[in-house]
Amino acid sequence: MGETFHGWFVKWRENRLEGRYITNDHIEPIIKYLPETFRIEIIGKSVLGRDVYSVTFGDGPLKILMWSQMHGNESTTTKAVFDLINTIINENDEWLKEILVKVTIKIIPILNPDGANAYTRVNANNVDLNRDAQDLTQPESIMLRNEFNKFKPSICLNLHGQRTIFGAGNQGKAATVSFLAPTQDHVRSITPNRKVAMQLINEMRQSLEQIIPSQIGVYEDSFNLNCVGDTFQHLGVPTILFEAGHFSGDYQREYTRYLIYHSYMVLLQSVVTNSYLNDNSSKYFEIPQNEKCFFDIIVRNVSIFNNGSNEVIDVAIQYEEMLQDSDIQFIPKIAALKKLNEFHGHKELNADSSPISKVFGKAVFEGDIVYNILLNNEDLSLSPEKN
Repeated sequence: MGETFHGWFVKWRENRLEGRYITNDHIEPIIKYLPETFRIEIIGKSVLGRDVYSVTFGDGPLKILMWSQMHGNESTTTKAVFDLINTIINENDEWLKEILVKVTIKIIPILNPDGANAYTRVNANNVDLNRDAQDLTQPESIMLRNEFNKFKPSICLNLHGQRTIFGAGNQGKAATVSFLAPTQDHVRSITPNRKVAMQLINEMRQSLEQIIPSQIGVYEDSFNLNCVGDTFQHLGVPTILFEAGHFSGDYQREYTRYLIYHSYMVLLQSVVTNSYLNDNSSKYFEIPQNEKCFFDIIVRNVSIFNNGSNEVIDVAIQYEEMLQDSDIQFIPKIAALKKLNEFHGHKELNADSSPISKVFGKAVFEGDIVYNILLNNEDLSLSPEKN
């Protein structure tokens, strides 16, 4: 089905959603004109009074609850949600019609609209909603729990985005898509509901491996009941964490958007056909764990003068994402000045032992912003659009 899914994505991609900055202002015009078969609700108000929406469709007994942008600056999964909705609306395929008969899907596209508007991880009270599952101090956390209690989902999908620093293991491959079947106790038991989550992840991973081999990771599964996924798993509902990560050159996460869409489609196909029930949950433990082993750019073999002698080091550059005039700017900052043999760069350059002042035009320190470097007498921009 891989080619079919890609064809559907190309046809029904929601073109009104682009880039990394996605807010209520972007999704409300889309939600407003959904067909009547899509039940739209305002499930509450954010700290700053913004509406939090849910979109429900299908009438089947198996219920899937999905929520995105719990962290306001993690929007890739939101874009893919609307690509999925467009496909359901427009594609005349018997298998898709079967979804609406067998499954009821409730989606909260932006759980944290204040964080989305400010492009921050936290909500307007500076609280990480994914650490508020027990205390329920925030209106957005309470809304999600209320929907969980009322909807009584069969499966939960916790949709997130991850930084460019993660590799799938430490083999030089970025973790472009990552998953987690959260544990529900301190001994990491493989309970029946956790096994369902593992089996569904295996189905998605097997399909994604045909597209991005060795670029699927899994998060470490230590137990933290303050996290929403751990809590819902603890309450007996199979829960899957999705993390949309980096693909080479894709800083706007438009290709990763397709991969997340593909994952949604594989999961829905699996639950409609029950294909995941034939899977061996032990395969889940073959997925490499995410490791913090990447920088956006590494300039290798830069010479510095240190303690009376020359030393050859590597210079790591990491982008800091900043909201400027409703656009996300990627600011290149020096993140490390040392040998980085255990790290990889999404882009790597070789200074061939040139002095640091020749490469950067001056002495540099961690935290410095550097927009250009000079290599082999060529002025190179460090903008991600140029990489």
